Amino acid sequence: MNNPHAQELHEDTKMVFRSIFISDIHLGSFGSQADLLLDFLKRTDSEYLFLVGDIIDGWRLKQRWFWPQSHNDVIQKILRKARKGTKVFFIPGNHDEFARDYAGLVVGQIPVMLTANHTTLKGVRLLVMHGDEFDGVVRYGKWLAHLGSWAYDMTVVLNGRLNSLRRRLGLPYWSLAAYIKRQVKEAVKFITNFEEAVAKHGASENVDGVVCGHIHHPSMKTVNGIVYLNDGDWVENGTALVEDLEGNLEILKWHLDKEPTVICSQIPSK
Repeated sequence: MNNPHAQELHEDTKMVFRSIFISDIHLGSFGSQADLLLDFLKRTDSEYLFLVGDIIDGWRLKQRWFWPQSHNDVIQKILRKARKGTKVFFIPGNHDEFARDYAGLVVGQIPVMLTANHTTLKGVRLLVMHGDEFDGVVRYGKWLAHLGSWAYDMTVVLNGRLNSLRRRLGLPYWSLAAYIKRQVKEAVKFITNFEEAVAKHGASENVDGVVCGHIHHPSMKTVNGIVYLNDGDWVENGTALVEDLEGNLEILKWHLDKEPTVICSQIPSK
């Protein structure tokens, strides 16, 4: 890993970062990998923690109440970090859009914001937003988005059953949803269009880069001169965007039984 300040992953040590960005946890849905995220939150510390939308899946909770203890533990852990001095910011997404009505308020020492700004130690100015504003399906056809969400949930359920079998066979975790996205041309085209729309917005806001989530596709790249940073999700990928204590940016894939994997690494300059 590029982060020289990150400590080895042991029971009595933590990885320390300047900033952590996570999104698309979907607490309240069957697909949320809350146990994995809880392990991540226990084993990391940071000065800043950005919750970049879809933390709670209000869409699913309206249809059927599902809230196991692990989902409650994640919320309690985040609140505890805020109480102990971590600067936590909550930017609601489309699945927890009910919280957008509270933008400007501070809840449990956590400000609720529609967007946030963050400057890395290297001076890179970042706009932080969920990103559903640039998804035409969500913005212009909510009924279609809900139908797509239902189909996605069914894929996640099937994926869980497949991975239960894979664990018994001694095979590693594998994401069916992520595989489908990579194989379907329209999905690949959508991701590309989304990235370009986000980058264009970043240019209009006169920032160096944009941090977002929404599409469950972790990525770090430069698009038309703008640094595009998608922190991924905690349903398919179990990923977080981190800024280390020197201002370097990485996307980590978290694992319960071994050290995290760096899947993207970049040191953008102004």
